[in-house]
Amino acid sequence: MHRKKIETKVIFIMIGLLFVTFLFTPLLILLMNSLKSENGIGFSNYYFIINNKEFLIAIGHSIKVSVITSIITTSLAFTLAYGVNCTKIFSPIKNMIKIGISVPMLLPTITYGFAIIYSFGKQGLLTKLFGRELFQIYGFNGLLVGYVIYTLPSAFLLINNSFEYIDKKFIIVSKLMGDNFFRSFINTIFRPLIGTLGGAFVLSFILSFTDFGIPASVGGTYSVISTQLYEVMLGSIPNFNGGAAIAILMLIPAVFGVLLLNYLEKFNFNYDKFTKIESIKNKFRDISFFIVSITIVVGIMLIFLVMFIAPFVKNYPYDMSFTSKLFKDTALSSDILDVYQNSFLVAIASAIIGTITCYSAAIISVRCNMNKNVKLTMDIFSMITNTVPGMVLGLSYLMLFNKSDLKGTFAIIIICNIVHFFTTPYLMAKNSLSKMNPMWETTGELMGDSWVKTIIRVIIPNSKVTIVEMFGYYFINSMVTISAIIFLVTARTSLLTSKINELQHFQDFNKVFVLSILIFITNLFIKLGCTLVNKKIAIQK
Repeated sequence: MHRKKIETKVIFIMIGLLFVTFLFTPLLILLMNSLKSENGIGFSNYYFIINNKEFLIAIGHSIKVSVITSIITTSLAFTLAYGVNCTKIFSPIKNMIKIGISVPMLLPTITYGFAIIYSFGKQGLLTKLFGRELFQIYGFNGLLVGYVIYTLPSAFLLINNSFEYIDKKFIIVSKLMGDNFFRSFINTIFRPLIGTLGGAFVLSFILSFTDFGIPASVGGTYSVISTQLYEVMLGSIPNFNGGAAIAILMLIPAVFGVLLLNYLEKFNFNYDKFTKIESIKNKFRDISFFIVSITIVVGIMLIFLVMFIAPFVKNYPYDMSFTSKLFKDTALSSDILDVYQNSFLVAIASAIIGTITCYSAAIISVRCNMNKNVKLTMDIFSMITNTVPGMVLGLSYLMLFNKSDLKGTFAIIIICNIVHFFTTPYLMAKNSLSKMNPMWETTGELMGDSWVKTIIRVIIPNSKVTIVEMFGYYFINSMVTISAIIFLVTARTSLLTSKINELQHFQDFNKVFVLSILIFITNLFIKLGCTLVNKKIAIQK
């Protein structure tokens, strides 16, 4: 027992040091820099920003487009989840919807903008299909389309997961009691999901408000807060202190969002048990949701279709004859191969170290009889990492480690990824570990096994599926992130997403798509690999 206490304390101290060094300290330095000015310490940077007309317009734009995005995204995600869970749509079609809606997660957000340009621009694929330009792609419209595509997969996964915990027998009971469709829908579907729907809205808002990739490609003259921060930090005359103040202000909506999420949890329903009941057949409902769901998924696929066409024709859209020369020349060039290797190694390292870190933190939180404050500390780490936008975290690292040996290294990028994406894998592990028999460690001790041996021999084998999912989550997000690493990459540590950002300045969109395809294929390979591994684990059980 004494040895177990030492081992758990060592793990807790290591994780605590990680977050003190690479989360709290950088944010503290960011706050201190935001208070510095030529006149000494004070709030002059904030005063200047708040009285700066351009900044106020940018933050107004950000709030407006993010709120509208969240309303649309939550509505579409709910529609898709309802169609998958509460209708008699054919199972293969439901699986196609689930797979199709997750495709955007395999691509960096900066690619979304270029796909929108090539789809809805004057010579765009969808423009030609409809015979006219559907909307002005630069500015609010382009951002709205990009943000909805970006946030829809996450919102759908959240709502779809909650549908799994709704006891559908109450829908039948409501019908038998004579409730009309609206009353039945409110009582059996909407009310149990109100907390989740609020969570999807908040999540969509935070993701939109803090994203840099989409505004970088289709923002145009419609300024938002993320592009303002980028221009202040990497413009012709960088203003570090002003940038720090903007970054701190970017935290405010995220903090309110997390507090709202915690408040909405009280609306979640808990059932004692679940009854597996097939949905009642309703032709009108089923056909309606089938059409709407397929339209949403096919619409997203069509937007990204151009990405797989443009690099394989001689001169899109004027000469559509097939050629693989551009793709081969770009993908096999030594410059791109080096950048691809950088991205792959960073993603692998982030996934391995990040998974170990999250799993260890979850074990301390769930499987140890440590002080309640210790467990609370892990949850606080999770809450804060979920609150801090990627751009803010990356900027805080730039300021703290600007004159250290970590500057311009892969290590700082990997650490940034580990901290930035900590929340979801930690919650995955925590959820998995909490469902296991709480007496396994005690049984192991009685049989003479040490605590570590019990973890390795019993706990880890019973959570293999979750560990694989955690690895996949970390890898894919590390491959597609742009906001978190934009301030940290150098010429030597350039990644595929930062290279895409560089190529857009030269309007070399075909090469952008080639790099995006490389990211997509790699992430798809990892996603399928994780799925196959988990299927094999399930068969072995």
